[in-house]
Amino acid sequence: MELTAFDQHCFRRAVDLAEQAEGAGNLPIGAVISLDGIIIAEGRNAIWRPEPDPNRHAEVEALRALPAHHRTSARRMTLYTTLEPCLMCLGDILLHRIGRVLYGAADFYGGASRVFGHMPAYFEQEVARTQWFGPADAQHCDPLFARVMVLLEQNGEGWE
Repeated sequence: MELTAFDQHCFRRAVDLAEQAEGAGNLPIGAVISLDGIIIAEGRNAIWRPEPDPNRHAEVEALRALPAHHRTSARRMTLYTTLEPCLMCLGDILLHRIGRVLYGAADFYGGASRVFGHMPAYFEQEVARTQWFGPADAQHCDPLFARVMVLLEQNGEGWE
């Protein structure tokens, strides 16, 4: 898949957010949501700081930041994230009915695409309605994922 100039702009912003998350003591993961060529929401990982909260993934933070008046346009939205979403984020994305997801780096450790074809019917229907592309920006996002894995191992949350 060829990224448009706007897709590249969105990934640059997601990478900036990932670097901000890392600078704040969290995993370097960032996400933005666009609608009609405008970024309308963004989020960055905040699972460790300011206080431990395993729900504060970048994608969830971006979905929480969506302006309420845009929610009926979700099928026209694109979510860009530096890392393949996990199962929790996949469920949230599908429940919000986001129309397109682009992730920068594949996540062989916790990425949700491995469950496609093995979910309850509602979620399979929703994933079939969602355009799902990735890894779409490995050049910029793979180094972030490498740092995620190092940080997880340092915090006792990596490979067992």
